[in-house]
Amino acid sequence: MRRAYFLILLVLGVFGVTAATFGQASSSDSQTLKALLTEVRELRQVLQSSLTRIQSAQILLTRLQSQEVAVTRASQHLDDARSKLAEVQVAMRRAAAEIKHFEDEAPNGENAAQVEEALKRAKSELEASTNLEQQRQATESEAEEHLRTEQEKLSSLETQLDELVRNMDNPSEQSGRLPR
Repeated sequence: MRRAYFLILLVLGVFGVTAATFGQASSSDSQTLKALLTEVRELRQVLQSSLTRIQSAQILLTRLQSQEVAVTRASQHLDDARSKLAEVQVAMRRAAAEIKHFEDEAPNGENAAQVEEALKRAKSELEASTNLEQQRQATESEAEEHLRTEQEKLSSLETQLDELVRNMDNPSEQSGRLPR
């Protein structure tokens, strides 16, 4: 009887230890699964954050490229305005030189009428060139202002891009970053 009792205790002990071991393994597996699930969620958050930053960077780069084109166009417009202004100023100097030449030339009887006519034409040309010069100066000023505005926009976008790059390089700035 003692042997049977001892055998029963032994069998119950083995099964009890085995059951306890299985219970612990189950608890350990559950904790491991919870830890893995938590890590997967954290990785997903980091991935979503990274994708958002990448999309922002792509949008910003596209805007930057468009703004560079706008600055180039504004710069070309300013160059054209300056070139046209210089042409008018050359025409004005030429007309002024003609006027001086005609005024200095002593008209004699034969060509007096021609000189007077040429002088009137030169003065008219100088007046027209003066008006055109004022218009071209206004156009040049507008082009300079437009170029400054476009360059400021470009500078702002470059600053935003620099900030985005700094945030990507700085781990403490990245939300949800997993410590390793």
